[in-house]
Amino acid sequence: MNIFIEGIQGSGKSTAVNLIANADNRYICIREGDYSPIELAWCAYVNEEQYEEILRKYSSIRSLIENKTQAEGEYRVICYTQIITDIPGFHKNLEQYEIYNGRRGFEEFKSIIFKRYKNWYQDKMVSECALLQNIVEDLILYRDVPDDEIIEFYRELRDVLYDKEFKIIYLKSDNIRENVEIIRKERSDNQGNELWFPLMLEYFNKSPYALKRDLMGEDELISHFVHRQELELRICNELFPDRLVVLPSKDYHENDIQSVLG
Repeated sequence: MNIFIEGIQGSGKSTAVNLIANADNRYICIREGDYSPIELAWCAYVNEEQYEEILRKYSSIRSLIENKTQAEGEYRVICYTQIITDIPGFHKNLEQYEIYNGRRGFEEFKSIIFKRYKNWYQDKMVSECALLQNIVEDLILYRDVPDDEIIEFYRELRDVLYDKEFKIIYLKSDNIRENVEIIRKERSDNQGNELWFPLMLEYFNKSPYALKRDLMGEDELISHFVHRQELELRICNELFPDRLVVLPSKDYHENDIQSVLG
């Protein structure tokens, strides 16, 4: 059995992953930025030629890059956000090789995701926001795909996943604004300066979806999260009803997690 942990930012996904890790050490817990056979958030996805070019450009940290790289056929996955370096522009440069935020054409984007899920046969893997969050954000904010077409995207993906064993734990929030306020405080430095929220707000404000509709600011971001949660739950209920467990955000317990694990 594999577990997908999904929900809006601040819903308690990381806590759920930690609970599973503590409950059963046979599970491999993969968080954003870790190497995953299915998810590519915070990772560069490059071909061999691009990889060699990166190694030449950053030869002084070649070994660090190689240690954070996984080969997948003719492609390389570089977990670049886990590389600690003070080389100016390194992380910004490798960011361009991510697949999200409209950086790839739609057909290439879809092909990469579907191919990696098709080739995935791992067991006892726990993934944080791999099935829904990053893909749905890309489709809404950077490709302006209507909800019904996103449903069709996931209908095709469901067919790819037909022979995989998995469950989805969705952490549903009844007060998304309150969740965001909590995570704003949690992801601040010791002086109280917010680290996460300004970046999240900029990400939303500068997205093609927001720019096209002249949307900006906290209220519009919250409205987007409300819409996204409704859409993600619709995807789960319509396409994966037999795989779905919905738990209340921030109000679930270890026993709830244990019941999913069986």
